[in-house]
Amino acid sequence: MDDVDWKILSELQADGRITNVELARRVGISAPPCLRRVRALEQAGVIRGYRTLLEEKTLGFDVTAFAMVGLASQAEADLVAFEDLVRGWGIVRDCWMLSGEIDFMLLCVAPDLQSFQNFIIGELTKAPQVDSVRTALTIRHSKDAGGAPLELL
Repeated sequence: MDDVDWKILSELQADGRITNVELARRVGISAPPCLRRVRALEQAGVIRGYRTLLEEKTLGFDVTAFAMVGLASQAEADLVAFEDLVRGWGIVRDCWMLSGEIDFMLLCVAPDLQSFQNFIIGELTKAPQVDSVRTALTIRHSKDAGGAPLELL
């Protein structure tokens, strides 16, 4: 990757809806080679995809919480089985496997506290691999940078 590729990534990360013509202008190349570079970055797996970020609270999702999950076993089959369950739970928006005392950290979004509690009690704690669950309700979201810190490279 050269400087132009890094500029393309920076611009796309800031605004995924930018047109190819505008992107090319901002990075200082013409539109056809800019599009070829973007497609090459996509094919190489550097660009995973594009999405629209929604404001959850405006849509009626008033509860954002984290669930810290400990599994009874860290055998690969149990980890994979739990990850498969997580993919089916719409309330879980992000999932990270961690090292240390907690096996998984789940970011959950729910319409209200009762819905979140119903999920924790009715689904998460009943999952066969789950040994323990701790939750934390968020108070405020102070930073949402997303993506990668390209300025550090």
